[in-house]
Amino acid sequence: MQERRLRVAIVQSQLLFAKALAEILGADADVEVISDHRTPDALRLAAENPHVIVIDLDGQPSDLATTLGTCTSAVPDGRICVLSMQLSSETMEHCMSHGAEAYIVKDISPPELLRAIKTVAAGESYVDPRIAGALLRMRALNGGRREATELSAREETVLKLIAEGLANKEIGKRLRLSEKTVKRHVTRIFSKLKISGRSQAAVYAVRAGLA
Repeated sequence: MQERRLRVAIVQSQLLFAKALAEILGADADVEVISDHRTPDALRLAAENPHVIVIDLDGQPSDLATTLGTCTSAVPDGRICVLSMQLSSETMEHCMSHGAEAYIVKDISPPELLRAIKTVAAGESYVDPRIAGALLRMRALNGGRREATELSAREETVLKLIAEGLANKEIGKRLRLSEKTVKRHVTRIFSKLKISGRSQAAVYAVRAGLA
């Protein structure tokens, strides 16, 4: 029996970019781009019932809350991925608080974009690790509260550096550890938190308020 393809609707105000985005996503055998909208059309979205709605916020005539609210009301079970030019932790938090499950900065590569969309479709969240790192630093400066975790102090430190976008080799240099040791820490972190990727680790770090 053939597995169900991932049905994606695109909300993009510029036709040229909408078509380019549709080509990128549609090139994946697991993805079916079912429509593109210049602005969110509640009736059409409700009828199409996509699994994922990819929204380019740049150039949308409505404010963020209205744009995301239209989509979440039309497709309550749909997952929303926001595209933006803004590498901004504040904008990311605003999007997530209004129903988005992903905040994706537009300098992302096509393979990573597809991975982010599939991650969201699978029920996880996705944020750019660079933004997660900035948010962690901001919370540290503001004396943000931390949630209790089951990670060791060293694992929390590694998690913070993952959220800042550092690779294992870079983390090793920062902490004066071998890359192999860092990899073991990362494996234990993923196991304890029941996550499977670095973007999910960044999301966890943000939500836990680690500083």
